[in-house]
Amino acid sequence: MLSENTIFKLRKMKLGTMADEYTRQMVDQRTPGMSFDDRFGLIVDLEYSRRDNNRLARLIKNASFAERGACLENIDYSAERKLDVDTIKTLSSSTFIDSKLNAYILGKTGAGKTFLACALGMQACRDLHAVRYVGLQEMLGELALAREEGSFAKSFDIYKKVRLLIIDDWLMFDVGDAEALILYQLIEARKYVGPIIICSQIGPDGWHGRIENSLAADSICDRLVHSSYKLIVEGEMRKKNLAHIFAGA
Repeated sequence: MLSENTIFKLRKMKLGTMADEYTRQMVDQRTPGMSFDDRFGLIVDLEYSRRDNNRLARLIKNASFAERGACLENIDYSAERKLDVDTIKTLSSSTFIDSKLNAYILGKTGAGKTFLACALGMQACRDLHAVRYVGLQEMLGELALAREEGSFAKSFDIYKKVRLLIIDDWLMFDVGDAEALILYQLIEARKYVGPIIICSQIGPDGWHGRIENSLAADSICDRLVHSSYKLIVEGEMRKKNLAHIFAGA
């Protein structure tokens, strides 16, 4: 009766894994040979692991990665890609997150910039940091609409408060004056929160001319280029992946 009451209370407190392990131990013939500390430690460890796994699943879901299967283990380090292993190691560490320094990944279409950025974001999630992946046009459109509908602050906080923000398709199109001000505001707000990783087909020398507001452009480029990490991606991973798919067909 006492054990049933304990199990009921554990489930009432939403400690389902502890309740399950306690129930298992009650019928496990090996349990009497274990000390109380060992038994209780096992129960707590399982509950802790479950909560960590659930938290990781939520972080990955909320990140909205374009490449959901991306991870550091699957990065292609073929010679033709000329990837800087040390820079990738740095960008995949919690030290990078804590530094609040930004980074940009440059490469042509199909080079695998998005996969690489998502792999870095996935590692940040594994380290239990909140991450958000988004395309630049999608983000600016969402924030512009939120401003019209009176929900700007709520939408803005989504991108401001995450520990790592990944912005893909950076400046594929020109950014108008109103959008530039939003972008400037976001980058300024994030300088005390966490880093931004930019993925772009064009180098920093071409960024300023694509931002209509020159004053905002000065600040945006300064924040995202100076003291930032740079990663160049070469090769054509998209064609390579397609070749593998057809070869295996």
